[in-house]
Amino acid sequence: MATHQKTDGTAPVAEAVDGLTELWTTAAADASVRLSPYQLRALHALEAAPGANLTMLADRLDAGLPTVSRLCDRLEAAGLLLRDAAPHNRREVRLSLTAHGRDVLEEVAALRSRALAAVVDAMEPDDRAELERGLRAFAATQRNRPAGDGG
Repeated sequence: MATHQKTDGTAPVAEAVDGLTELWTTAAADASVRLSPYQLRALHALEAAPGANLTMLADRLDAGLPTVSRLCDRLEAAGLLLRDAAPHNRREVRLSLTAHGRDVLEEVAALRSRALAAVVDAMEPDDRAELERGLRAFAATQRNRPAGDGG
């Protein structure tokens, strides 16, 4: 049975997102510390919410507490994460990035930027300008959508 191509304009966007995801994953794998996409998501979540507890991180990652606890064990063993008792509740554990964890995130961001720049720089100038216009329109439309509007 033949696969039908989407004709609503989303196929090229989906293909570009897949390419960007591959570019991002490959760049992250080239970092000095090899991180899974899941570990990288956790580090980004903690960068955005320093001092988060396990429950908050589990919510952000949409994962169970035991899974997130094991993930934090691995990140802590790698020297990327620090666990501290919360000052207001000694039983609550706060999670934060170590300096090494922040350095790794910066390294991954730089690798990703270089990989993306190489692709964009290889594009024809008119194509780059068209891409920028399209991405600006996409971002503006996304910002202006009502919350919870899944389509």
